[in-house]
Amino acid sequence: MAKILVICGATASGKTALAVECAKQLNTEIISADSMLIYKGLDIGTAKPTSEEKNGVAHHLIDVVAPNESFSVSDYEKTALPIVEDLLAKGKTPVVCGGTGFYINSLLYKSGFGGAGADETVRKKYENILQEKGKEYVHALLQEKDPESAQILHPNDTKRVIRAIEIFEITGKKKSEQKDELIPRFDFQAFSIAYPRERLYERINRRVEIMFEKGLKEEVKSLLEKGISEENQCMQGIGYKEIAEGIRTGLTDEEIKELIKKNTRNYAKRQLTFFKRLQNHEVLLPEQATAEEIIKRLY
Repeated sequence: MAKILVICGATASGKTALAVECAKQLNTEIISADSMLIYKGLDIGTAKPTSEEKNGVAHHLIDVVAPNESFSVSDYEKTALPIVEDLLAKGKTPVVCGGTGFYINSLLYKSGFGGAGADETVRKKYENILQEKGKEYVHALLQEKDPESAQILHPNDTKRVIRAIEIFEITGKKKSEQKDELIPRFDFQAFSIAYPRERLYERINRRVEIMFEKGLKEEVKSLLEKGISEENQCMQGIGYKEIAEGIRTGLTDEEIKELIKKNTRNYAKRQLTFFKRLQNHEVLLPEQATAEEIIKRLY
């Protein structure tokens, strides 16, 4: 099998620059695996790479969705998978770069959903409920049956929400209690950069300061003025959510900044925990994290 290179890990750990350098040397393209970079007009708070930072490397799955639209893990899989397969067919090594673990897993694996079978009648019932009462109602039903899965799955990811309910009805067990059988689609090698915790937190705090200097608050205000609601999926992203709430509740810029820093640090912890479980994953010290070292380990 042809191989995929995955650059993953915590926010503010330097994934983008490393992925670009690897892609340059491999003469290939990057598939973003970041649930916020998909949105047009959300540039500062997502640390969206500039043309200069892309350095001539083609990037996919950036700026593909309007800010008032929803985009699920299933949508990501359907959009990104053909790009990966096309690059592999051309004999290239796709570079998947990002910190959204569920996006990365949807590309790398087919899920066996714990081996639970399918029941078309049950699925159809909840698809009809979705049409009649909406995604929030269906997500609330999952919350009743399997709160752990409901916490992980976004209401917009209706396909997986309904599947989790279906598993509960078929087996009587929560999806969160079952071990998903992850079936690899491709041969892949993943790398992340391991900064000491305090140093990573310093990088996160500095990044938040830089985002404010670049005009993050103005970016959020502009989105709100264009009719983007706090309820829209894009406004659930860290940075956007806190500023929108801060504007509404009268927080100072310093209070908003501290909230963003804290929530980003907590998110980075969750990312590190998630990627620890990823197969074929090597953690590199910052001084090891070079394109030359990764390509050597890849092949």
